[in-house]
Amino acid sequence: MEKITIVKVGGAVVEDEAQLTQLLKDFAAIEGKKVLVHGGGRRATKVAAALGIESKMVNGRRITDADMLEVVTMVYGGLVNKNLVARLQAAGVNALGLTGADIDVIRSHKRPIKDGIDFGFVGDVEKANGQMLHTLINAGITPVMAPLTHDGQGHILNTNADTIAGETAKALASYYDVTLIYSFEKKGVLSNPDDDNSVISEITREDFERYKADGTVAGGMIPKLDNAFDAIDAGVKRVIITLATAIDGQHGTVIR
Repeated sequence: MEKITIVKVGGAVVEDEAQLTQLLKDFAAIEGKKVLVHGGGRRATKVAAALGIESKMVNGRRITDADMLEVVTMVYGGLVNKNLVARLQAAGVNALGLTGADIDVIRSHKRPIKDGIDFGFVGDVEKANGQMLHTLINAGITPVMAPLTHDGQGHILNTNADTIAGETAKALASYYDVTLIYSFEKKGVLSNPDDDNSVISEITREDFERYKADGTVAGGMIPKLDNAFDAIDAGVKRVIITLATAIDGQHGTVIR
């Protein structure tokens, strides 16, 4: 089966010019077929503030009211996405920017109110269109995917970028040998959050349950690892969590 690499890059890296330049250079150097999935939350917060719109977060997740939906649509689908596409074109990568609404590539439903929390226009993914992505990729196109989806009823929904990456990987697992790389500002999953070199080289599901129970893994790393194991269960061959400047598949934490 032909190999494909899906790289997810977080908003913190998108905002750091040196890290972003290196990441795009490394991404362009990846051999074979590939997909880039990006965040952009920090830029959205900055633009919202400039427009006088307050950013509200619950457990690290953005509350997306009608005003904030306009901001994230502009920032994720426009400003961040098109800048990445333009820079990849300059690096020789024939990139195409996509939201989930484009060619119906990722459909979701509005997250229901739970425990009294209404996240607003936030989408929980129902399905990703692997066949359509496969068609684009086989035509020599590299998708660059923004963290926006749609509900099929004409509404854009803000959707977590880690989830977009995981769902894209799962949708492509029947067509390719998929490696999913979550890149961010740490070298991998750390056994000691205060020691950047305490990278756990490999984590199985059993390890994960143990690390959750003893507090080694906590906070935002838990949903990231949940996404990783969901992808493995759905046929993705390997998931790697690593530093944004080390996406060659040889570094970080491997999820098996």
